[in-house]
Amino acid sequence: MSRLFGAGSSYDAFVIGFRIPNLTRDLFAEGALSSAFVPTFVEYLHTKDKKEAAHLANLVATAIILMVGGLCLAGILLSPWFVPMLTKTWAAREPGKAALAVLLTQIMFPFLLLVALAAQAMGILNSCGQFAVPALSSTWFNVGSVASGLALGFWMGPWLGITPIEGMAYGVVIGGALQLVCQVPSLWRQGFNFRPAFDFNHPGLRHIFKLMGPAIIGNASVQVNVLVNTFFATSINDPVRGLDGATAWLQYAFRFMQLPLGLFGVAIATATLPAIGKSAASGDIEEFRETLARSLGLVFLLTVPSSVGLMILGPSIVGAIYEGRRFQAYDTHQTAVALAYYAIGLAGYSAVKVLTPAFYALKDSRTPMVTSLLSIAINAGMAWTLVRYAGLGHAGLALSTSCVALFSFLVLFWDLKVKLGGIHGRRLARTTLRVSMASVAMGLVVWLSSKGITHVLGAGTMARLVDLGVSIPLGLGVLYWTARSLKIEELEMATRALGGPIARRLSSLR
Repeated sequence: MSRLFGAGSSYDAFVIGFRIPNLTRDLFAEGALSSAFVPTFVEYLHTKDKKEAAHLANLVATAIILMVGGLCLAGILLSPWFVPMLTKTWAAREPGKAALAVLLTQIMFPFLLLVALAAQAMGILNSCGQFAVPALSSTWFNVGSVASGLALGFWMGPWLGITPIEGMAYGVVIGGALQLVCQVPSLWRQGFNFRPAFDFNHPGLRHIFKLMGPAIIGNASVQVNVLVNTFFATSINDPVRGLDGATAWLQYAFRFMQLPLGLFGVAIATATLPAIGKSAASGDIEEFRETLARSLGLVFLLTVPSSVGLMILGPSIVGAIYEGRRFQAYDTHQTAVALAYYAIGLAGYSAVKVLTPAFYALKDSRTPMVTSLLSIAINAGMAWTLVRYAGLGHAGLALSTSCVALFSFLVLFWDLKVKLGGIHGRRLARTTLRVSMASVAMGLVVWLSSKGITHVLGAGTMARLVDLGVSIPLGLGVLYWTARSLKIEELEMATRALGGPIARRLSSLR
């Protein structure tokens, strides 16, 4: 996308068009729905028979089709009204760009229904101990959306009468369908076949709706924060690019954030939720506390060094992957700046992914809701101050996002600690301190390596590839041996998690 569209007006419009259905996906599908559905479904699996759990899954799927499908239709019809409100500056000064954003939003809205059903399928499979296929489903989305988008927009576009950026929008919908379809065979093997079912008085379905209400309000704050930041981003007048660029730079930067967030934060949270749900259902609070503490320690071990690496190697990473054709050196610099500020909040963002479902497993939806509502005020105040008064532009929006993530983590952690009578806080504090020390050592070595390579080879594409090829392995080596010297317990967990499958594979080859 960066090579084809750069950070120009068409990609800015695409970002807005994808953002609105994607935000509602985060809100309903992978946010409130998953948090409410998975603990309830796990409880049915362990306290009732599989037939009852399958009936509950069918009830939820039917409700999703009716409710989320209706929301998609409303979104398509109302896009000409609310998209210009979000892009007020564009509508006033670049009406063509605002109109394109409306069209792309309407094209991509059905993605919401498809990904909501895919999120439910993921919850069912995770609850049954199946993690590989759901984890790979997002790969089907990414590959499918890019491949079909290129086919429709560039190869078949002249015959279909659609522009390249419209083709990429249709590709998003096709990718969402693939994300759902790829999980269906695994559902069948687990004995779950969809059949429409209507019973809105079913106690399990009513319990899910009851949990979803506060969960939607709680998760809505994240979406409101993103919308607030989007509003500010569309109004930023860059001295070089004018109204173009800020929205795209933030989107490109957050893509890199999503790599460690998805690999570590979301993955650990996904694996943790069924386990703590089972502990909560059985009343084993000590096991609940232990699982949560181990998960948080692992999150810190993997995300704190990632943050340091993204901040130091950001220019080389962004330049090596994005720069070329329509994505220019100036875009590389601005994206790397945003990435550095986003990286500050990576650990907090990932930890919140683990902590929030823990509250729902304990049937407490009020605390995440209140915390999230507080974050709206904090984000709006910081965004206004950093953009309008501090003059940080799009970097200020990335910084406000990070600060809100860290604030949410601290509040949720403290409240859960009080609720559980502790979460092995001393052990976590010791782990965090040691991980920070190892990350500083890694960061120093990587910084020296990166500066030395740039000094000798310059800042071209080959120099950046050499920088990444040398600095990343070097940094990982320093991190590993430093963490091992400091006796960080979670290092052994990470090593076993990665080493087990590798060892089994080598054994089978022998």
